[in-house]
Amino acid sequence: MTIRFAPGVRLHHDIARERWVVMAPERMFVPDETALEVLRLVDGARDAEAIIDLLAAKFAAPRAVIATDVQAMLDDLVVKGALRA
Repeated sequence: MTIRFAPGVRLHHDIARERWVVMAPERMFVPDETALEVLRLVDGARDAEAIIDLLAAKFAAPRAVIATDVQAMLDDLVVKGALRA
């Protein structure tokens, strides 16, 4: 199943503050650099497995380690309503 931002939620570069934020109705998340790497891959076409594969290749890291962390983060953002799976 593909991962996408929920309606009204988007990744946005805040030029004034020189940082990336996830804008959502009545709230905002400030992702750290690790989360930002994941969120940049959320495009509505990729599923969690594809995102994990891309990150494992990009960072030459064990897929199992990346999978655990990425899936936990994606699940958390789904619960918070920022993402849809």
